[in-house]
Amino acid sequence: MRKFIFIALMSALVVLGGTPDVSARSEGIVAKPSAFSVKETMDRLVAVFKSKGFRIFARVNHTAAAESIGKEIAEAELLVYGTPKISTPLLQENILSGLDLPLKTLVYEDEKGQVFLAYNHPGYIARRHEILGRDKLIGAISRILTNLTDQAVKEKL
Repeated sequence: MRKFIFIALMSALVVLGGTPDVSARSEGIVAKPSAFSVKETMDRLVAVFKSKGFRIFARVNHTAAAESIGKEIAEAELLVYGTPKISTPLLQENILSGLDLPLKTLVYEDEKGQVFLAYNHPGYIARRHEILGRDKLIGAISRILTNLTDQAVKEKL
């Protein structure tokens, strides 16, 4: 029944025109174009998250890793970050949500040279791990991520 409701809601969203300022690359992924290079977007993202008290666990340069084995890929960096205020309630509901926590954001350049910032939508994470009854928290996480990632990709708000 939940799957039917989800499909009906997603169908309505498509018919009504979707959501502004994000593009879905696949189910549950939010992708936003950036006005900056991969490095500058990532630097801005790190600064924004640190200013809001998020802990930065890792910054992975996928491009450099590929180069270390003599391979080439498009520019791409991954940021792993979080705060116990966000992750603990989700982990309490389903410890397997730890597969998606801490949160991650990928900044990459596509084949046309456009830089994007992408992350898993918190609602997708909640659905994936059957986290129920935390709609207010999931909504708050979504608004926080929207706001903070906007600050990283846009020249002015």
